[in-house]
Amino acid sequence: MLTLRCVLGSSAKFLVSFPALRHNTRLQNSMSGSLRPLAAVCQVTATPDKEANFSACKQLVEEAKQRGASMVFLPEGFDYIGSSREETLALSESLAGDTISRYTQLARKLELWLSLGGFHERGHDWEADRRIYNSHVIINDRGDIVSVYRKSHLFDVELPEKGVSLKESAFTIPGPSLVAPVQTPIGKVGLGICYDLRFPELSVALQRHGAEILTYPSAFTVATGAAHWEVLLRARAIETQCFVLAAAQVGRHHEKRSSYGHALAVDPWGEVLGDCGEEKPGLVLVEVDLGKVRSTRRNMPVQQHRRDDAFYRSLPQT
Repeated sequence: MLTLRCVLGSSAKFLVSFPALRHNTRLQNSMSGSLRPLAAVCQVTATPDKEANFSACKQLVEEAKQRGASMVFLPEGFDYIGSSREETLALSESLAGDTISRYTQLARKLELWLSLGGFHERGHDWEADRRIYNSHVIINDRGDIVSVYRKSHLFDVELPEKGVSLKESAFTIPGPSLVAPVQTPIGKVGLGICYDLRFPELSVALQRHGAEILTYPSAFTVATGAAHWEVLLRARAIETQCFVLAAAQVGRHHEKRSSYGHALAVDPWGEVLGDCGEEKPGLVLVEVDLGKVRSTRRNMPVQQHRRDDAFYRSLPQT
């Protein structure tokens, strides 16, 4: 009997769980005649309970390892989602705190790379201003933190007709800069977080600096997710000719907040390879074929056709 974890695209590989094969990575890979690396894109329902959140994420990471993943992607707010500004700040930690320490130990134990996509990191002047960063942390298979990107576009949005009211800047510091794409076992990964998805300049900048995979770990609201989530992710993939991997929050976090779900994997042509749906936590495994990045860019050389920056600034100022 086979069990389906997530919704699959026609080009997806290894996205179903065969109980007899779960512990046999070599056999799984041989089924496709390939040894291309696997990425696990996860979907979780975080709450204010940090211990329960870690336990749930650890279980997904361990499953991903058993099924042959080289790198696991967790969503924004994987550590917790607070029910108030005060709770969100009180639960925050530094990168040297217990939460990241537990994930570095997990990565080292399992010999697995982790993308922790939206950690509530206490700011450099925490004692003075009680403000935090929304930080995307990459940990290698030795348990080392190799990159930290701090979210640069903050979600300050009022949509009364949709029941959406969030002001991230009330307690979050915008990140000062982009970070260079990170060389990982699945390819060169460019880092964004959630609302960054709406700014194509960011994805193009990362692609120009060598990104083959873009990642947007998120906690999209139900209203904005239903309207924009998939189309934005596919657009970023198409315009940069990159894989896009987007871990997601799903379901009800507490009485004040719910998330859209649909953790998604998209290939450089814009095809959806896997979708975790909107009902429950889970993961989708994706074979990352960098040859598809190269062939897509070779056959349609969009970046070569791009004019210089001065051309796009040539319209008169209004």
